[in-house]
Amino acid sequence: MRILLWHVHGSWTTAFVQGPHTYVVPVTPGRGPDGLGRARTFDWPDSVIEVPPEQLREIHVDVVILQRPHEADLAEQWLGRRPGRDVPAVYLEHNAPHGQVPDTRHPAIGLPGVTLCHVTHFNRLMWDNGDLPATVIEHGIVDPGSQFTGELPHAAVVVNEPVRRGRTTGTDLLPQFADAAPLDVFGMGTEGLAGHLGLPSGRCRSHELAQRDLHAAMAQCRVYVHPVRWTSLGLSLLEAMHLGMPVVALATTEATEAVPEGAGVVSTRIDVLTDAVRDFIADPRYARTTGERARTAALARYGLSRFLDDWERLLKEVTR
Repeated sequence: MRILLWHVHGSWTTAFVQGPHTYVVPVTPGRGPDGLGRARTFDWPDSVIEVPPEQLREIHVDVVILQRPHEADLAEQWLGRRPGRDVPAVYLEHNAPHGQVPDTRHPAIGLPGVTLCHVTHFNRLMWDNGDLPATVIEHGIVDPGSQFTGELPHAAVVVNEPVRRGRTTGTDLLPQFADAAPLDVFGMGTEGLAGHLGLPSGRCRSHELAQRDLHAAMAQCRVYVHPVRWTSLGLSLLEAMHLGMPVVALATTEATEAVPEGAGVVSTRIDVLTDAVRDFIADPRYARTTGERARTAALARYGLSRFLDDWERLLKEVTR
């Protein structure tokens, strides 16, 4: 198939484009949000091709993957065909709803003929999906391999723009975790985080690394901390588990499903979580054995082959 999708979430797209199809990503001169083109910091196969919007009408597209509300109008404008009516379409929902959560209606409800696909069961539960056929395809991860060394008695955190996103990403909780262990915080917009939190630079170090360098740096830390209050399911949590890291996570959204017993510590109590960080820091062998169980669990549930098989079934169904 030839699949049109926008480059919105680099980590998710990296897994999706490992399939057997041709993936068409729009590219605009300024590489803005609607035309990022191919990833610069992820490894994508040659089957991902960049096409300017003005050339899309010349290309046959078998199915469109929508990920944001305005993309249906963009696709109609650029393809000359309406998703769900003139060309098969799936609306992929990456995020949990915001605002009045129990009553938040999904924007795909206004797109007749479009199949709605969530990345977690939590998402499907929390969104009002109306009468749309809604399914779930859980995340898949391109396995980075077991890289855990735990040589640094630090806790790794991965979050983008922690200052702007604040309580959503649990930024306000980082000082309490920093009391338990020095933090290495990876992600975009993390510079100056220690000063913003009033922490000494040695207790909260910021790093903005390309994806190809991120995993090795994370795996040097003895434990991964996932302080996010409200999200769908942070792929960095699953990546840490794939790396063989023990994880400590808030028991919110889908984290309770992703981290089984023995693979880490999941709780809504900050004292339980900070004590768990201290325990992993103090006992490298405990950290390693827990991380091995985390990796086994992540490979079983979030492996790439299962993810691609699930998408094959859905794509065949919506194009049938």
